Amino acid sequence: MLINSEEDIIQLVYRDEWMMNILREVSTLQLPDWWVCAGFVRSKIWDTLHGFTERTPLADVDVVYFDPSNIDEQIEKQLENTLNQMNPHVPWSVKNQARMHVINNNPPYSSSTDAISKFPETVTALGLKIDQHDKLVLTAPCGIEDVLEMIVRPSPFYLEYEDRIAIYEKRLEQKRFQERWPKVRQ
Repeated sequence: MLINSEEDIIQLVYRDEWMMNILREVSTLQLPDWWVCAGFVRSKIWDTLHGFTERTPLADVDVVYFDPSNIDEQIEKQLENTLNQMNPHVPWSVKNQARMHVINNNPPYSSSTDAISKFPETVTALGLKIDQHDKLVLTAPCGIEDVLEMIVRPSPFYLEYEDRIAIYEKRLEQKRFQERWPKVRQ
């Protein structure tokens, strides 16, 4: 299947019952500024572009939200527990991006999309959610070109400082994208 646009990505996900169920489950939490992001989106695109019939297993399903009014990490754990009760077969990871700048040693984020723009790779800086009109929405603050062309490169934020590039390079070693998706270039 060809994927050429954000609308193509949205249609691809609309047709994936598993992904839509996950998005609907997260939407029931009614979190502020929430997204299911990173590998959840990237892997679907790359699996499709590689013609895979089986989904690549995910280490986790990343749920992010932005709530500066309550940055207690325990809330995130409670949200993960709630999601685990809804769907125990998903490796949930929930993070409030209003506190993650401290963990990542970055300046404060202004929103979840701002935080996503600061993920290490452009191909991972993607998120999906269902809006209040039950419409699927994609955020791609670093664009979709790299993920569609299967080119892994650091996000602009990671290009700013050498210490971030070292983190990016270590992640590439750990992720080993080309072992699963041989058409991917670094």
